[in-house]
Amino acid sequence: MHIANNWTDYEILDSGNGEKLERWGKYILRRPDPLIIWPPEQPNLWNKIDGHYYRSKNGGGSWELQPNLPEKWTINYGPLSFHIKPTGFKHTGLFPEQAVNWSWMMDKISSANRPIKVLNLFAYSGGATVAAAKAGAEVCHVDAAKGMVQWAKENAQLSGLENAPIRYITDDVFKFVQREQRRGNKYDAIIMDPPSYGRGPQGETWKLEENLFPFLQTCMSILSDRPLFLLINSYTTGLSPTVLRNILQLTMQQNYGGTIDCAEIGLPIRSSKLHLPCGILGRWEAE
Repeated sequence: MHIANNWTDYEILDSGNGEKLERWGKYILRRPDPLIIWPPEQPNLWNKIDGHYYRSKNGGGSWELQPNLPEKWTINYGPLSFHIKPTGFKHTGLFPEQAVNWSWMMDKISSANRPIKVLNLFAYSGGATVAAAKAGAEVCHVDAAKGMVQWAKENAQLSGLENAPIRYITDDVFKFVQREQRRGNKYDAIIMDPPSYGRGPQGETWKLEENLFPFLQTCMSILSDRPLFLLINSYTTGLSPTVLRNILQLTMQQNYGGTIDCAEIGLPIRSSKLHLPCGILGRWEAE
């Protein structure tokens, strides 16, 4: 497991009974997590919270927020800055476990000793976009949700990247990649964080089990002659690191050689020596 353990502005204070207690900067949030099937270590910590997401028995849920909690606030990870805001379906606009990938890609880009073009697909609020741009890459950020693209622009500005070479695209990622293929545009690195299921702005449907492999094959057609890396993140229940390894072997490694690293990613829990699993990654990188 790759552990995101270099945070100062974020930590899981405690976990138990299907919930996690998190510190985001100076604010404490309590959110559900179905993987937490053990009791809390420090029950006394759970009374002092600024926001609590309650899951509904009928699906979905809602936030109970204290008056002192601002609409949004900023946290930092090294030189990167992000807006945090409680949103629907328990999210805050950032997945802190992804810091293991931000650090990795920043090292790859900064040590490449050549200009690097990065394509970030299903790019959400732009954590990877900000990291890649901060390392000196030219980035194309693509997401189907207009609000998330705007959030990514805000995060770039917070990180001092308002004039960085970042192109923001609101579009269905599959159609965008196909157009880039026809236009002959190439990228040195591709990042993707595909959902289990999703819809594009024109009602296009995405099902990970059906679409991931052919989508990856299409993405290979827009890689440069010297690709640097390809990163797949997944939060789909039941999809294992071995599955990602298999498809990367059949695509990237078969065509470019290189090495593959597939594993769980997770976060440390301060109150114990436990680690919370938070999805998986599949990395291909050039030799």
